[in-house]
Amino acid sequence: MKLSESPAAKIGLSISIATGLYGISFGALSVASGLTLWQTMALSLLLFSGGSQFAFIGVVAGGGSAVAAMSASALLGIRNGVYGMQINALLRPTGWRRFAAAHVTIDESTATATGQSDPGEQKRGFWVAGLGIFILWNIMTCVGALVGAALGDPKQWGLDGAAVAAFLGLLWPRIKSFQPAAIAIVCALVTLLAVPLVPAGVPILVAAVVAGLIGWFRPTPDAGHDGDGLEPELDPYKHDVGDMPVRESGPRGHKGKEL
Repeated sequence: MKLSESPAAKIGLSISIATGLYGISFGALSVASGLTLWQTMALSLLLFSGGSQFAFIGVVAGGGSAVAAMSASALLGIRNGVYGMQINALLRPTGWRRFAAAHVTIDESTATATGQSDPGEQKRGFWVAGLGIFILWNIMTCVGALVGAALGDPKQWGLDGAAVAAFLGLLWPRIKSFQPAAIAIVCALVTLLAVPLVPAGVPILVAAVVAGLIGWFRPTPDAGHDGDGLEPELDPYKHDVGDMPVRESGPRGHKGKEL
């Protein structure tokens, strides 16, 4: 199938444009937070994870230390490690493609790949979304950084609080049920209580520890229970053996899985 005729490639391209254009806001907010053009570009080129990047500059803008900023960014980046395991099981890249796939494994590329049932479409969707976003995100980051540098004092334009607003915009659509909403509220309260007591950047780390403890000690749900909003949304094995056709076999018409 030609790439131009691939439904997954078309989805990946549309997601690339929508997500890549958002890089302009990161570039502007990053320089407004005090980072240079080259530091901003390095974050997009090497880190390349929207949520983690916004968390980093959010802590920096709040006066937090580099260690606190990197810690907050790393905590949000854990999800990409989980995605990496899913993509490795789904696409099984080899050679240099493993390293390239690891770098462009983000929310959008993973969702595009796992939303397809055909193996070929999974690969096309993943690579088009991943590489497309990487290219456009970095271009738009540069544009935003150049524009942001010309804006002057970020407080004049309200950009000192825009990083937090942007991060909340990324987080809000993911809260789809009661338990995640309750955890988010608890962590928000913990953050507010910690702000006057600890250095800038540390409250978000305290909230992350609280969320981790809640997840660790959360009672194990009953068998068959789902819908609490904390289950994985992506299952790379959903099209494996369990979905293979059943055929009649054996002298007595015994049904078995066709492998």
